Amino acid sequence: MILAIVGPTGVGKTKLSIELAKIYNGEIINADSMQIYENLNIGTAKITKEEQKGISHHLLSIKKIEENYTVFDYQKDARKKIEEIKGKGKIPIFVGGTGYYLKAALYDYNFKEESDKTSLYTNLSNEELIKKIDSFELGIIYDKKNRNRLIRLLERLENNDFPKNNEFSCLYEDVLLIGLTTEREVLYQKINERFDKMLIPLIDEVKPYCIKNMRYKPLMTGIGYKEFYPFFENKKTLAEVVEECKKNSRNYAKRQYTWFENQMNVYWFTVNYENFSSTTQEIIEFIESQNKK
Repeated sequence: MILAIVGPTGVGKTKLSIELAKIYNGEIINADSMQIYENLNIGTAKITKEEQKGISHHLLSIKKIEENYTVFDYQKDARKKIEEIKGKGKIPIFVGGTGYYLKAALYDYNFKEESDKTSLYTNLSNEELIKKIDSFELGIIYDKKNRNRLIRLLERLENNDFPKNNEFSCLYEDVLLIGLTTEREVLYQKINERFDKMLIPLIDEVKPYCIKNMRYKPLMTGIGYKEFYPFFENKKTLAEVVEECKKNSRNYAKRQYTWFENQMNVYWFTVNYENFSSTTQEIIEFIESQNKK
């Protein structure tokens, strides 16, 4: 069996993962693209050693922020971890909200090594790339914020290689995708409250990068990092940055919902925050019912 716990940021995936790992003798594989990097801990809400409660965690803090790491790299690393964990007679448990990473690990995506070859579309803006993609009227869902993926998708379309939303099949027969959800307003409140709690340590974490004007890819893409550069450049107030971070986190949560609902066969469970153990028990009963089939 392979378990994957998915859902939007701030919903409670980490807490559930520890409980399930204890029950099912599991080891956890990170499926968050930002938690791959070391020293990016606060803004990514990375699990601490204390919170891990002795459960083995994999693909956390394995790269420096200046190192390149792609979904192709993650696919290779995650599949290797699946075999290692299963080889020990344990259950791999993926946890994270980066759906593209998770699907690349579990489904029959075929990637090629990234090269420096110049694309015909390098000089186009993102808006121009999106316009060209949409002109094919395929009705597919794709990431409109990732420039490299936009270029690769357009190259496919121009070569009459038309993707579908569910064109890939799962490589493993025993995968269960567990999704955590809650009412949007409850989630947004939790996102806002979590950010307020992390604000001071987050400023301490991001300040050295901003002061040194370090603009590596993780810092320029991760929510809670890129927004602070204008603050340290005296172009925005702290209040403006905080509001932008919260807004971007809420928008990211909406995109995560859309992605998982359209791209993967997820079984959704509404979190009971007043009695989280009841949610855990409901999920355990579901897992057991699936194992009997």
